[in-house]
Amino acid sequence: MRDTILHTPIQSSEAQTVLDALVLEFAAMYGADRPGGPRAEIDRYPAAAFAPPLGDFLVLLRDGIPVAGGAFMSHDDETAEIKRVWVHAGHRRQGLARRIMAALEARAGALGYTRAYLTTGFRQPEAVGLYVSLGYRALFDLEADPALFRSLPFEKHIGARAGQPATSPRRRPAASLEAATAEVAATKAAQERRILARLAQHAAVSA
Repeated sequence: MRDTILHTPIQSSEAQTVLDALVLEFAAMYGADRPGGPRAEIDRYPAAAFAPPLGDFLVLLRDGIPVAGGAFMSHDDETAEIKRVWVHAGHRRQGLARRIMAALEARAGALGYTRAYLTTGFRQPEAVGLYVSLGYRALFDLEADPALFRSLPFEKHIGARAGQPATSPRRRPAASLEAATAEVAATKAAQERRILARLAQHAAVSA
């Protein structure tokens, strides 16, 4: 058995295996309840968002077969957002999620990022437990109903600031799932504008 971590464009067959699996998993967990549907969310950002030097896409191969993966993209000079974290259903409880997270953090740190940010869904308690166990600080009340946040954000210092405490303000719970959905949609739209502007700026400088 041989494990390798592949740095790959999002268009590669290995990366697409990860993304297709995530679409199926999100559809099973959230169905039509997820705004825009799982495929729209997976395809929200262009491929350049997940390409060096601003981001990267990693796939853990076991004997050449994708069994875990993840990616990150740039919010600003300090913050990388970790996304698309996945482990094959047949290979869970083997520490692969921890391995891919460690690889993502190390790669983002090597590119100069000092803060990792990520979100997970309110129906994914196992992911919440994983991120807490990895030292991520929840930017919401862990004791509150997760549906009142819908999207559950976390942060952690990495790279040159690894081990330093994170201090971003925590979100307040919404009045209902519907209100939380509206808040998350607005937050994602603002983040998307910022990320696309950063990509455009980088492309202009590189031209």
